[in-house]
Amino acid sequence: MQIGLLLLGLAYVLSQFFRAFLAVLTAPLGADLGVGADVLATASGLWFLSFAAMQIPVGWALDTIGPRHTAGWLLLIGGAGGAALFALAQGPMYIHVAMLLIGVGCSPVLMASFYIFARTFPPERFATLAALMIGIGTVGNLISSYPMAFAAETIGWRAAMWVLAVACALVALGILTTVRDPAKPEGEARGSLMDLLRMPALWLLLPIMFVNYAPIAAVRGLWIGPYLTDVFALDIGQIGIATLAMSLAMIAGTLAYGPLDRILGTRKWIVFGGNLITVVLLAALITFSDTNPWLSVSIMAAIGFFGASFPVIIAHARGFFPPHLTGRGVTLMNLFGIGGVGVMQFASGRIHANWSGGTADAPYIAIFAFLTISLAAGLVIYARSRDTTG
Repeated sequence: MQIGLLLLGLAYVLSQFFRAFLAVLTAPLGADLGVGADVLATASGLWFLSFAAMQIPVGWALDTIGPRHTAGWLLLIGGAGGAALFALAQGPMYIHVAMLLIGVGCSPVLMASFYIFARTFPPERFATLAALMIGIGTVGNLISSYPMAFAAETIGWRAAMWVLAVACALVALGILTTVRDPAKPEGEARGSLMDLLRMPALWLLLPIMFVNYAPIAAVRGLWIGPYLTDVFALDIGQIGIATLAMSLAMIAGTLAYGPLDRILGTRKWIVFGGNLITVVLLAALITFSDTNPWLSVSIMAAIGFFGASFPVIIAHARGFFPPHLTGRGVTLMNLFGIGGVGVMQFASGRIHANWSGGTADAPYIAIFAFLTISLAAGLVIYARSRDTTG
């Protein structure tokens, strides 16, 4: 099981890479294929939406056929196939279809890990294990920053994508070989997604799940590159350093959040406090949007740290799931988390394409304001939720 979990961790590294690598390819893809930031925003949104759309079938598959086949086959077909198609891209349509496929391939890997944690380990360890897995996976954010920028400059982005296609295939085959599905309890009850949707407590958590991950994913996954290029004229190497700084902060934040529910005896107020700080930081990014590039990078890194409460929200919701609906429960939450990013990436792309304010930072101020208002609205609803620990 340990080797299987390690390979699921490597698969999640790839998943984190694919949701963020477009930020450093803005310039080379523009030069080679003539695509702009709005095209890449759509491609990023398609990754998140295909990922999100797969959560319902993935939840069913985890509860019925288990995590081994669910994660292994989807990563092999979607992840490796999509990366290969991206390497062959000749225009925007290739990139869009490739990102759709990659989203499908990445969709089960984290939830497969969460399913194993929930069915194998004590409930009080879930948040820590989930945060550890996300922390490991966020190494993919590191690889998608300066290392990917360096690879694009040296061997070219096409060769780098072929390497990633091979990596996806090898990890997928390893998952199919080593992961062992948790045993199903005898006489396990039957249920469906509708049983979860009939729980009023979950409806107060779904809005914060929808908006929580969006600021990190939007800024780190795409807009940090165009923003620093357009407003401060940073080059690809400097943008690689900036994305690396935010990625490191995201890892540190995820690991810091992990044990807090056991230390403080609450999940709700940990999530609430961290996201409230994130709202303040987004407002600061708007206020100082054109002051100094490294001040903006520092604020974005802080957003990466305090906005990394995703595993605690999952743990909060996990307290309401009956055991036989664990797979469907964690994937329902992930549907809202990743689906929210997809919707907001599409919206941010439209904002960037249509906003005119006379200054280089005007479209980005509009995007950051949209993220700020959305997160604040989610917090207002979440404040009424019921805690599941303490």
